[in-house]
Amino acid sequence: MADYHFVYKDVEGASTQWDDIQRKLGNLPPKPPAFKPDPFTPAEDEDSKPKDKNWIDNKTEEELEDLEDDLDDDRFLEEYRRKRLAEMKQIVKVAKFGSIIPISGSDFIREVSQAPSDVWVVVLLYKDGYPECGVLMQCLEELATMYSATKFVKIISTDCIPNYPDRNLPTLLVYNNSAVKANYVGLHTFGRRCTPEGVAMILCQSDPVLNDGQSEGEASRDAVLEGVRRRFIEKVVTQHENDDDGSSSD
Repeated sequence: MADYHFVYKDVEGASTQWDDIQRKLGNLPPKPPAFKPDPFTPAEDEDSKPKDKNWIDNKTEEELEDLEDDLDDDRFLEEYRRKRLAEMKQIVKVAKFGSIIPISGSDFIREVSQAPSDVWVVVLLYKDGYPECGVLMQCLEELATMYSATKFVKIISTDCIPNYPDRNLPTLLVYNNSAVKANYVGLHTFGRRCTPEGVAMILCQSDPVLNDGQSEGEASRDAVLEGVRRRFIEKVVTQHENDDDGSSSD
């Protein structure tokens, strides 16, 4: 009489008795673990989160604007919200520019004349191949990095003003609130030696043209002039020390 082994599965995916015997003998690989679904975790309710400084810090600028009427009963959080919002707007303002933007004649109205009223725009009229233009552009590149809340643009002179005389190059135009506030024709306008400090002093003679985004108006102008004087003195001292080192080594 034949020896029959009764093989059955009690539930889907369960091992048969025969499979269990074969696994004990090492003829089959171990049984895979039974599938268990991840425990259900309900999504965190935004209103249930603790409202503290960290909660404010994780908000975007738009979300902070929307909270204006929701924190009236919490003076501390409302003040912190205002402070955080001001910081975010300041960061955006400071990081607005930071380099000389090349523009064409068709860009001029949009980029210069229609610039926001609180933005000063310095326009360089130049042509390639003119050493004087290169000297002034180097100075402006340094100033554009330092004063990133001021907008610096450059445009080929004849793209801006048809038939503009090359003898007037380089030329700087200063715009604010859609109007020309100053113009400087020729490199000699900036002194015998054109330096970033000298250009900054002339640009800020009467108006707060240069702005690093940390202050506004006359406070910005005063800060620029003070910083320029400090850097000028530092350069003179450094040059004097280098000259002394050179003479002592002869």
